[in-house]
Amino acid sequence: MPLVSDTGICVRAWDWSETSQTLWIFTRSLGLLRCLAKGSKRANSTFSGGVELLTRGDLIVSTRALEKDSQSMTTLTTWDLAEIFPGARATLTSFHVGMAMLDLVQHSMHENDPHEQVFDTLVASLRQLGEPSRDVAAIATVAWIILVETGHTPELARDVRSDGPLQEAKSYAFSPRLGGFTRDDSTASSPPTSLSWTTRSTVEVGPLWRVRDTTLALFRALARDTNVLAAQPSAHDAATTLRAAKLLLMYFREVFQCEPKAVGVLLERWT
Repeated sequence: MPLVSDTGICVRAWDWSETSQTLWIFTRSLGLLRCLAKGSKRANSTFSGGVELLTRGDLIVSTRALEKDSQSMTTLTTWDLAEIFPGARATLTSFHVGMAMLDLVQHSMHENDPHEQVFDTLVASLRQLGEPSRDVAAIATVAWIILVETGHTPELARDVRSDGPLQEAKSYAFSPRLGGFTRDDSTASSPPTSLSWTTRSTVEVGPLWRVRDTTLALFRALARDTNVLAAQPSAHDAATTLRAAKLLLMYFREVFQCEPKAVGVLLERWT
């Protein structure tokens, strides 16, 4: 029986029986795994008393089933609790941010496809939670690195409609369908209850969301250094960071054509 040691974060957990669980675990070296943890809830088991969401553990899994079918469930044989991320439970908003991070991972990562940079960024961002400015910076950083790692980095230098250089302006329009910024042709103001002003132009361009130049500047800073927000979250304008985080989450939903529940809750809280 092939046994592999790794470290992972519990993304989803369900009771399979009175003593066992089925799990989604995002691991550093193996990627996203569906696991069966037999006897994980027994007090004397090798699972630290059970596997919980928003925790990191050192684990051992049997990958024998994957050799026959890459979509099969692995068998989790050991889970040694290593980290509980207390900041994720410090406030209700921090908890929603942590759960939204797990949503982003579950809806974007393919099974058995490792993304070590996403994993490392997720761990660092979960450790950062517990205070409003850090919460916003953390979710923005995780959303950004996932978009980059999955090939959906926003275009920041060229106009996605004209394909020419993106001209400096006070506001822009963001096209989630084209994955970048274009000139803002609107003179209408943004609705007070939403991040974006939305209109329909051509079928090719799709919806356009109106954004400020400071949001684009923050995206460019993230492109230069993914850790720019995590290093000093309070050093950046809070309103700009929040707008950037909301735009990234909305773009994520368009790219992956999904409505993650925790992401929706978070966007509602930030409206």
